[in-house]
Amino acid sequence: MKKLQILALATAMFAMSACGEKTDVVESGTYSGTIQEVEADKSEIYVKTDDGKVLELYFTDSTSLTQNAETVAFDQLAEGKKVEVEVEKVGNRLDPKAVRILE
Repeated sequence: MKKLQILALATAMFAMSACGEKTDVVESGTYSGTIQEVEADKSEIYVKTDDGKVLELYFTDSTSLTQNAETVAFDQLAEGKKVEVEVEKVGNRLDPKAVRILE
């Protein structure tokens, strides 16, 4: 039992340090912010919200990505772009339902 707890703790610590910064879990809702990092090979982005939280978002097959009400490809995301994200909190994970590029 103790080995399992140590393994779980080590796994959690590794996952939190994977991008080199602390990420936050927020309630389900819509947030505005700026993309800090894009990891295309993982379909993942990090968004710093206007209130200073950092959201780690892994795109799923159901995540919509739009700009000017048009569907766009993931490669349109880049560091520094302003976005609005609609997320659903699932445990300690945030599932992005919709990402809208604002600029």
